[in-house]
Amino acid sequence: MTDENTSRTTSRTSGRNNSGRLILLTIVGLPVTMVLTATWLWYYVVNGKLDIVGALGTANRGHLVQPPRKLDSAVLHEKGAVVRYADMPPKWTLLVANTGDSCADSCEQLLYLTRQIHRAMGKYFDRIDRFYIGDTPPGQTALAVTALSDGAPLPASFPAYLQGQHQDLQALTVGPVDFQGLFPELAADDSTWYVVDPAGWVMMSYNSAISYKDVIADLKFLLKNSSE
Repeated sequence: MTDENTSRTTSRTSGRNNSGRLILLTIVGLPVTMVLTATWLWYYVVNGKLDIVGALGTANRGHLVQPPRKLDSAVLHEKGAVVRYADMPPKWTLLVANTGDSCADSCEQLLYLTRQIHRAMGKYFDRIDRFYIGDTPPGQTALAVTALSDGAPLPASFPAYLQGQHQDLQALTVGPVDFQGLFPELAADDSTWYVVDPAGWVMMSYNSAISYKDVIADLKFLLKNSSE
């Protein structure tokens, strides 16, 4: 009986030890597996080798930029100095891009629209930035409109317009080649504007066919499901 009891006790102890080892390996292995899987998915999505959105379906109203484009792949200038998105506080960014030496009706309307959307974001306001990016420096850009979208007095110049109407907006410049690489959609539709994620990827585009209410719904979804 003693040998039989000892055998049973040893068997139960061995079983508990094996179970404990299995639980420990599972706890250690899960995070590693998740990181490796996320890295694999991101690599294939960024390089256009996997259409995960098309495979899973999406409820967003905007147009996904596939593959997304890295802002810092271009040389960005602010008042003549080179700047990097990676050096800025990580925020979601509403980006209006404009080509040429004038900000005409579409450009001004998009600046007004993104300002109003930003203001409508409520508790998410401080997690969002706004950019204007042109292939001509703001100081060499004309404000080519006869009236402003909000009915305010018409400023004397484009820089004065930005200073008076868009104090929270960061105005940047890129060269023509970089501009075309980052914003090719503008060639077909000058009402296009963009959303940039906190890591600096141009990942969503919108145009005049999309309601501002739908844009706000998309942004709230992104911000609600993002840690930044």
